[in-house]
Amino acid sequence: MALFRHLKWFFLENWRTYSVALLMLAAVSALNVSVPWLVGDTIDQLIQAGHMTSNISFRLGLLFTIGLAIYGLRYGWRVVLFGTSYQLGGILRQRFFDRLTRLGSAFYSSHGTGDLMARATNDIDAIELAAGEGVLSGFDGLLTFLLVLVMMVVAIDWRLSMIALLPFPFMGYAFYKISMQVHQHFHDSLERFSDLNDKAQEALSGIRLVKAMGREQAESDQFNQITAKAAQSNYQVAKAEALYEPAIYISLTLATFLTLTGGGWLIWKDQLTVGQLTSFSLYLGQLIWPMFAFGWLLNIIERGSAAFKRVDKLLNTPDTIADNGNVSVASSEISVNNLDFDYQHDDTEIIDYPEQQPVKILNDISFELESGKLLGIVGPTGSGKTTLIQLLMRQWQSKSGQIKLGGISLEQLTLDQLRAQFAWVPQDSFLFSISIADNIALARPNATMQEIRQAAKVAALDDDIQNFPQGYDTLVGERGVTLSGGQRQRLTIARALISQAPILVLDDALSAVDVHTEQRILSHLRQQLKAQPNRACIIICHRLSAVEQADQILVLNHGEISQQGDHLTLSKSDGWYSRMWTYQQMEAELDGKSQDEH
Repeated sequence: MALFRHLKWFFLENWRTYSVALLMLAAVSALNVSVPWLVGDTIDQLIQAGHMTSNISFRLGLLFTIGLAIYGLRYGWRVVLFGTSYQLGGILRQRFFDRLTRLGSAFYSSHGTGDLMARATNDIDAIELAAGEGVLSGFDGLLTFLLVLVMMVVAIDWRLSMIALLPFPFMGYAFYKISMQVHQHFHDSLERFSDLNDKAQEALSGIRLVKAMGREQAESDQFNQITAKAAQSNYQVAKAEALYEPAIYISLTLATFLTLTGGGWLIWKDQLTVGQLTSFSLYLGQLIWPMFAFGWLLNIIERGSAAFKRVDKLLNTPDTIADNGNVSVASSEISVNNLDFDYQHDDTEIIDYPEQQPVKILNDISFELESGKLLGIVGPTGSGKTTLIQLLMRQWQSKSGQIKLGGISLEQLTLDQLRAQFAWVPQDSFLFSISIADNIALARPNATMQEIRQAAKVAALDDDIQNFPQGYDTLVGERGVTLSGGQRQRLTIARALISQAPILVLDDALSAVDVHTEQRILSHLRQQLKAQPNRACIIICHRLSAVEQADQILVLNHGEISQQGDHLTLSKSDGWYSRMWTYQQMEAELDGKSQDEH
């Protein structure tokens, strides 16, 4: 019953509706219990009178009326009770989603999307079931059992009741053992369902790659293996649950045998009437529901408890990044002093590297970005460029005071306020399945069509959109599959531009466009920086032509700044930048000659 203690807050909030539902259930139980007594007493009166009397007709009419009342009350409690329990599912899913939005990169590095979806759907469904049918089974089963027991003992014969109840302790012990098995197997079933969700989500997201590489059979085999494990777990749950019914029927069969034996002996001794034995047998039949209710209740509670542990663990997961700031700022000036970082440096549960020392991702990084300036960050793959940007936005936590925005340490700013200063275009150009205009205006839903078009023009996308049959109303497929890679990148750039955040960050956001389009976009950005001196821009790229006009360029190598300066200075000095610039220039010349020949 620990699950009901955890849900106490919900029951207290909705005590009125639960009270109404439980009163209806109590009325149904009382009316149900009255039926066997009326039937038995009517039979005795009919035997004594030998013909139909007005009193017997009245009793038959009363039985019909009770049947109608039970029908109406059953409908009422279902609407009230289940309607309330569905609200619990909605509340838990809202809290679940709110928690997910407050967890950062550290959390998502160790949790699969499919597993989170399973917890938000399957697990919460199990908890919701406990708040509805669990309450029904527990209250109605117990009340019916007590009322039937009272009628059997008080209204009929206490000796026959004691004889009939002899098998029930054995049934209780069987229920206890079975419930332990259900809890264990259902928890394993939930884990396997999460694995199944993870694999399905991964396969659907990468279906085009799977087809392109001819991995249909290999992926299918892997999925079948996970499916087989999930099916086996569900089979074990069903196998354990199936033990409830035999335990009930064996106990009730023994109870019926003892009732008929003991009742026949009492009738032979003239200590019990045929009508009373009939009523007692009907009451014994009514004990089938409480027994099933107790079995179903234990089943639901064990399912709900296993699911609640998984959901509650996530709901109680602390924020990856503590949001304790209380200062507001609107600035594009960034100061970084002696920044170092590794993925194990703080106390949060992020990534576990067993028996390994933390690897430095960034080491002794220092630079400043002033308003109206353009900062370029370049370097080999894996040198820490994206990690540096994520630290600036506190998607990962750096040591206090190492990064300042507008002269204020990031820890002093609220996360909402901090991230409102950045318009970030990540490497992965994610789009929603809505129109192009709505995707661009995501950060500013109230933006006018003129503002949307202006952002698209700066991103060199307006001409492409005008060529679509529905223009800006064109619906974007899932993850933007209806657009080319370059169009997706330019759309996300337009989305960042329209946000009007002080700092624009392009994280390798020009890799899918040609050099000509790249230069058009960069020219537009430089014009914007001149027109809006309070803004700044950070460009991460591999094609050095994108940072040629930058005011300052950082060259990262193995997490450290190996070179720093403007394009002219770096291109003339010996180092990674000059070598890469020379190589890319030669490559561009060869491409140009090749095109001229064709």
